[in-house]
Amino acid sequence: MSETPSTPSAPSTSEPKGSASGERAAQEKRRSVAAGGPPPAPPASPGATGLGLEEPAPIHTATLWAALAAGVLSMLLLGEGMAVNLLVVAVPATLAAYFAGRRAGRRPRPWALVWGVGGLALLLVPALRAAAWPSFLAVITALAAGSLALHGGRTWPAVLLSPIGVFTSVVTGPVWAWQGLRERVGGDQGRRLGPLLRALVVAAVLLFVFGALFAGADAAFADLLGVLVPDVSVSDGPWRVLLLMVGLFGTLAAARTAAAPAHWDRIQVPAGRARGRVEWALPLIGLVALFAVFNAVQLAVLFGGYDAVLEQTGQTYAEYARQGFWQLLMATLLTLLVIVVALRWAPRTRSSDRTLVRGVLGTLCALALVVVASAVRRMDMYVEAYGLTRLRISVLAVELWLGLVIVLIMAAGVWGARWLPRAVAAGAVAGVLVFGFVSPDGLIAERNVQRYEDTGRFDLEYAQGLSADAVPALDRLEEPLRSCALREIKADMDEANLPWYATSWGDAEARRILDERPLSEGASALECGESEADSLYP
Repeated sequence: MSETPSTPSAPSTSEPKGSASGERAAQEKRRSVAAGGPPPAPPASPGATGLGLEEPAPIHTATLWAALAAGVLSMLLLGEGMAVNLLVVAVPATLAAYFAGRRAGRRPRPWALVWGVGGLALLLVPALRAAAWPSFLAVITALAAGSLALHGGRTWPAVLLSPIGVFTSVVTGPVWAWQGLRERVGGDQGRRLGPLLRALVVAAVLLFVFGALFAGADAAFADLLGVLVPDVSVSDGPWRVLLLMVGLFGTLAAARTAAAPAHWDRIQVPAGRARGRVEWALPLIGLVALFAVFNAVQLAVLFGGYDAVLEQTGQTYAEYARQGFWQLLMATLLTLLVIVVALRWAPRTRSSDRTLVRGVLGTLCALALVVVASAVRRMDMYVEAYGLTRLRISVLAVELWLGLVIVLIMAAGVWGARWLPRAVAAGAVAGVLVFGFVSPDGLIAERNVQRYEDTGRFDLEYAQGLSADAVPALDRLEEPLRSCALREIKADMDEANLPWYATSWGDAEARRILDERPLSEGASALECGESEADSLYP
């Protein structure tokens, strides 16, 4: 995978030194950067139309084989669940895109490698964690990172719209592959391709027939074959065909995008009309003053203690923490919206204007970081009192990421905003990756078990709904609470009975723990119902 060659350094968009148009483009770029705005989009290449949707180079033979491999592996491995099988399928899909990009004359660039490596790293989350919700988030983010690797680009339209280009290639990709296949079958390559295809079919038939005979002759070989080879029945036929089409067409779409990507950087976002200083600065200065007063109150509460505040307001500990967090989260989101609007309409033609913009918005960002810290502290108070849940850890992660975005905006005000879109996207990829690696379900169970050891309170019903990632932490509970908490999780694992390629490391570790310490058979439903418990939702 490689980044689009439509950047100013690419051969297809460069102009001869000393040309009048090249000099005008350089002057326009210098004026735009001096005014604080983004650099102008690179000019279109001679054969491009619109977003630069050029005709792709003929499909490479290696791309066809890699796409076929991805389709077959999808059909065989993706029917039971998500784990290391996603990485296995991603390898030929990545190779297909690489071969297509190389055939089109594109070369890998640093940011394309960042997105590609980040996308593959995100696919490690399903291989490590049994919980479906962080794995699903990781897969979606991996697809977005992969689309950035295929398209390239550095502007907000490129970062936000890249997945659209891959989706449109789902239709054009198979057509492109079919045209290339017809050319090969009709030429000299077709005469070489026919014997190879016949050899593959004969080999598959021989392996199937003799494998079935050997499996019937020896039970040990049958068990080994059952572990290594997916169990495909006739009733699964339509589902397997659908997986074949998804893997094949998805890979061809990625390869088609790599061969001729849409140049989203060429989209020109109209600049907002600059307002007068009073029109935009007065509301923001008032907002900064409000933020300053709120943060002063927060510092007074922090040093004066929460007991005095609760006594004055009449709120409980939970009400104060819960109410404050959601309001502060919304305040953080609205602050980012205000900053975006202000940057669009603030005047920056003069040096004094740019200094004023940086001063006001920089102060607002700094005060917004205090609001983020206050929101995180409120959630921490709430978790200390009532335990950790999936919702709470998710919104806390979002709040921390919003704080990172504010820090990046502050840095862009000092060093320029050209790198900001890609930095925000990279922060999102890194955040989802860390979120999956820390094992949210395991962290929830760990925190709630610690709370039980400290207070004797435990929400048994919520713990029973966690995934196998929670087993190592729940294993620390005393009997019969341990068996009560783990019985539902073990039943779900036994019912799934996943093959090796769809089994995560979290599942394997949970099975090892449960095999070493079997559940107590004496923990009856009555005992589980009478276990000390409280709700995580006061």
